[in-house]
Amino acid sequence: MMPSPYPLEEELGMRYYASDAPGIGGRLRSSHEDFVVEELPLPISDPDGPYLICRLTKTNWELQRAVKEIAKRLGISHRRIAWAGTKDKNAVTTQFISIYDVSPEAVGQVHLTDITLEVVGRSQHSLVLGGLAGNRFDITIRDCIAEDLPARVQAATEVASVGIPNYYGLQRFGVVRPVTHVVGESILKGDYEGAVATYVGRSYPRESEVAQQARTHFAKTRDARAGLAALPVQMTYERAMLNHLVANPGDYAGALQALPPKLLSLLVSAFQSYLFNSALSSRIEAGLSLTEPEVGDRLLFANGREDIVSARNRQAALLQIRRGRCRIALFIPGSEPIVSHGPMDEILQELMQKSGIDTGNFERASRFVSTKFAGVLRPISLTTDVEADVVDASVRLRFTLPPGHYATTVCREYMKADPYMMI
Repeated sequence: MMPSPYPLEEELGMRYYASDAPGIGGRLRSSHEDFVVEELPLPISDPDGPYLICRLTKTNWELQRAVKEIAKRLGISHRRIAWAGTKDKNAVTTQFISIYDVSPEAVGQVHLTDITLEVVGRSQHSLVLGGLAGNRFDITIRDCIAEDLPARVQAATEVASVGIPNYYGLQRFGVVRPVTHVVGESILKGDYEGAVATYVGRSYPRESEVAQQARTHFAKTRDARAGLAALPVQMTYERAMLNHLVANPGDYAGALQALPPKLLSLLVSAFQSYLFNSALSSRIEAGLSLTEPEVGDRLLFANGREDIVSARNRQAALLQIRRGRCRIALFIPGSEPIVSHGPMDEILQELMQKSGIDTGNFERASRFVSTKFAGVLRPISLTTDVEADVVDASVRLRFTLPPGHYATTVCREYMKADPYMMI
């Protein structure tokens, strides 16, 4: 497997590609219409439920901000709106949201640029993260390397059908500012001031000069009032935190809790994502396969059943993997005790020890965020049948992924380009 030459991917634990074949280069998202996502919902059927289910289509809207604007138009708290999956900002996305105790007529009066809402049904329950069948993607990569382009595309398509590292993609950590896992690590350690300082004060070169200067000044001074005056008005989350600090000096825990609960939860789970990426790269570095099990590997079956590979069942496990009935998975640590079964569990335990974090930290974060951070299994490989078309120097990819899998991880295997070419 080919190592990534890009420092940002190294920083996020995404250290390898599945093959040594040359990439196609190119640029993702030359326009919003080049990245189209359609959420595939689970069945919805309950005409008497209190939750209105709506199809939300948006162009170039970050989901949390879109939800807040929709809630404002409806005159309700944004906490009454839930969704099954977050979607990319720089894209055209269609997904489903649930809204508690509103009428279809009220939804029909919501008018926002580049947003449409369509009532599709009702439910007795709110949508929950992960509660979807999958996502369908239609993606165009432009300005690709012309030399042998069809052959390069074919090589990547074959690899995608066999298995590529199932990394959490760049957007999981923040696109322009990949800091969510760093903030999450500080929250886990109970360093709330450090978490706020990172979220508000760490600047990145792809931001505006005004934003960089405001962040840098706050990082040095912790002056919330001056930071509030300097930060651009569109940075609503940072401003909410600083507003709290102006009213409550030194209350960094409260400043974090000024963030939407789902966003606060995502910060902590981003650190879990970082642990997964790093452990997966360590497995590849050790020369272990994505699809051939080792004794002690965990298996995750399509129906949710779990198993452990032993010397006795190893050949049977290999056969099940080849038939697509299960995949090798990593246990992402959380508040539950870790039982070590093999080398991958030991790698994850070493990563946690190196970070100075244990299950107790996740228990404390669970109380702070009001979200349970239990451990979870995630497959280490991603496979999909990609329909690929080459037109001049552009490549169009169409494929479907299960919940929680990243289209940019697939595109990354094709492009093998600077990750900033995918944002």
